[in-house]
Amino acid sequence: MSIASEGLSSSAQTDKTDARLEPSMASVGDYIALMKPRVMSLVVFTALVGLVVAPGQLHPVIGFTALLCIAVGAGAAGALNMWYDADVDAMMTRTARRPIPAGRIAPGEALGFGVTLAAFSIVILGLLVSWLAAALLAFTIFFYAVVYTMWLKRTTPQNIVIGGAAGALPPVIGWAAATGAVGIEAILMFLIIFFWTPPHFWALSLYRTSDYARAGIPMLPVVAGEKETRRQILLYSVVLAPVGTAPWLLGYAGSLYGVSAIVAGLLMIGFAVRVRLARDNAALEQAARHLFAYSILYLFLLFATLLVTHGLGSSFGRFGG
Repeated sequence: MSIASEGLSSSAQTDKTDARLEPSMASVGDYIALMKPRVMSLVVFTALVGLVVAPGQLHPVIGFTALLCIAVGAGAAGALNMWYDADVDAMMTRTARRPIPAGRIAPGEALGFGVTLAAFSIVILGLLVSWLAAALLAFTIFFYAVVYTMWLKRTTPQNIVIGGAAGALPPVIGWAAATGAVGIEAILMFLIIFFWTPPHFWALSLYRTSDYARAGIPMLPVVAGEKETRRQILLYSVVLAPVGTAPWLLGYAGSLYGVSAIVAGLLMIGFAVRVRLARDNAALEQAARHLFAYSILYLFLLFATLLVTHGLGSSFGRFGG
C-alpha cells in the first residue's frame, strides 16, 4: 500500500470514528415523526373501538396499557418502514423531508429505535394484558415492516391490497386484548378497513403518480395506468359500502350505525364515481383529493358510531374494578 493510500485510509478511518462519536442531531420531534403519528392515531382509534366494543369487563388500567402498547407497536412499524424506505423517500416530494432522508436521523438510529419499540410493546402487552393480543401485534409489525415494506411495496401493484391487512388488524388486537379471543365483530371491523385501504391509497397515488414513478414504486397508476386505477377504486368502493353495513345487517350494531353506514357508503361510491368520470387531469386531481379526504372521514364516522352506540353505552359497566 502506498503512503498516499495509507493516508487516505487513515483519513477515512478518522472520518468514520468522528461520525460515530458525533452526537445525534435529531430532536424529540424527529423521533415522533419517525413513528408516523398520523397513522398511529388511526391505529389507536380503531384499536380503541375494538377494545370498547368487545364484550366482558376490562379494568381501565389494563385497557390503557393495551392501547399504549398498540400505539408503541404502530410507532415501531412506522420507524422500521422509514428506515428501510429511506432511499425511495428521498426521491419523493411527499416524503423527502422525513427525518432519515433529510439527514436528521441516521438509518442505524432509526433501526435501533424501531426494534426497541417493537420488542417493548410486544413483551409488555403479552405480560400485562394478553399473549394472543401480543402475538397479533407482533404479526402486524412483521407484516407491515417485512412483508409489505421490504417485499410487496417494491414488487407488485397489489402492495396496498395485500399490505392493507396490517392496517386492518388493530381493532382485532384491541378485541383480543379485552377478551383473549377473536370474535365475529372484530373480523367485520378488519374487513371494513381492509376493503377501505385500496380506494383510500389509490386516490392518493392518482395525484402522486410522478412521485411513485420516480422512486420506482409499482403503484397501480404507475403500472396499470390511471384508467384502470379509477376502475379499481370504484370497484372497491362498491364492495366497501355493503361491507361497511355488515355489523348492522348481522345484528351487531343498531339502526343509527346502519343509517350512518348506508349514507356514508353511498357518498363513498359517489366520490369514486367522480374520480371514474373525471375528464381531464385537473378534474381528476381534484376528484382524487376529495375522495382521499372523504375516505378518512368515512372510516372515522363508521368507527366513531360503533364506539358511541355499541361501546360507550355499556362502558361504565364493562370497565369495572
